[in-house]
Amino acid sequence: METKMRYPEIEFQPLDVIKKYQEERLVETINYLNEKSPYYKRLFTDNHIDISKITTIESLQSIPFTEKNDLQKYNDDFLCVPKEKIVDYITTSGTTGEPVVFACSEKDLKRLAYNEKISFMCAGLKPGNILQLMTTMDKRFMAGLAYFLGIRDLGASIIRVGNGIPELQWDTIQRMKPDTIMCVPSFILRLIQYAEEHNIDYKNSSVKRIIGIGEGLRDQEFNLNLLGSKIKEKWDIDLYATYSSTEMSTTFPECEYGCGGHHHPELIIVEIIGDDDKPVKDGEVGEVVITTLGVESMPLLRFRTGDMASIHTEPCKCGRHSFRISPLVGRKNNMIKLKGTTLYPPAIFDILDNTDFVENYVVYVDYNSAGTDEVTVKVGLKYTPNFDPVKELKDRFRARIRVACEVEISSAEEIQKINFPATSRKPVKFIDKRK
Repeated sequence: METKMRYPEIEFQPLDVIKKYQEERLVETINYLNEKSPYYKRLFTDNHIDISKITTIESLQSIPFTEKNDLQKYNDDFLCVPKEKIVDYITTSGTTGEPVVFACSEKDLKRLAYNEKISFMCAGLKPGNILQLMTTMDKRFMAGLAYFLGIRDLGASIIRVGNGIPELQWDTIQRMKPDTIMCVPSFILRLIQYAEEHNIDYKNSSVKRIIGIGEGLRDQEFNLNLLGSKIKEKWDIDLYATYSSTEMSTTFPECEYGCGGHHHPELIIVEIIGDDDKPVKDGEVGEVVITTLGVESMPLLRFRTGDMASIHTEPCKCGRHSFRISPLVGRKNNMIKLKGTTLYPPAIFDILDNTDFVENYVVYVDYNSAGTDEVTVKVGLKYTPNFDPVKELKDRFRARIRVACEVEISSAEEIQKINFPATSRKPVKFIDKRK
């Protein structure tokens, strides 16, 4: 794989050229899995699949999906290389179950570096930029290492501060003058709050760009959502969102036009699958199903991510013709049916993130006595308003999502402990007790 090119040419080719290219790579991947993967070799045999007929993206539909529980149950069988070739062991974040072990060879780490390099380029980074990384590189986390490798490959500079600790983040910004910060978007509000409380002139700092991970900044029309709008109103800098996961080993980055995450065709095949397990039309929401390309140690074939999104195939103003993936609607397993209304946790988060008197929160979903979904939001207050905060929040829920969740007021300290448990690498804002 060429890593010194300025931009991957395939992303600027017509869709039919991209499809033909991906199908050539698909054939290579299928043959590799049949030769090297105990799991997929068994899957092909047990399902009487003639791999010579898997030559198009449409023909993938004859292959069963790979589920997360397959990775948990048969983890070692997904490994395609001898263990002595493994350079790095990582795990998924385990948001829907037990963490899954992933292994990376030297080739896989180079692929990760390439992926993040071209993703950072999509967001406008180049040699000379300085990125402050506000995510962990330890705790068996793939993303932090991937970002480091990508910036290094790009020829830009990185400051590895890690997550949390606003005081250290601002000290680093003031000392080292990064132009870009990378973090979970909701943490930006904590950075702004700290700056305001300590008279830091954040609006005139060196930071000109934020790359968000793990949380959306835009709605399905590509406008800033409530969280993105709140950040932008406070701090008028460029906002970029990304979508990625450990299983993908690939990132979908926004460009300057902010109209979805750009597809890297040389790294991944994507299908959007409806409730009938068939592909949906472009623009329709379905589950993101991926087939990795170029992964050596643990490639995945038709892996169900559980993420709900849509794809958009019209060319982007940046010149790329590869499709773009929408901001995530939510996780399929986290779908809530509240009083007849279907919604996903991010819709609730968006309202709470845009409520001034809310310091922090956690959303619980469980079954009620009738066996239907019941949602309770525990909220920590930033200050005590001169009105009933419970009634106000319920009114906001009805106005935005048509139904009201139950609301309980707790101490911000109690919620903070729930949001940031010692074993978690991401903020815990949603707890599903139905499972």
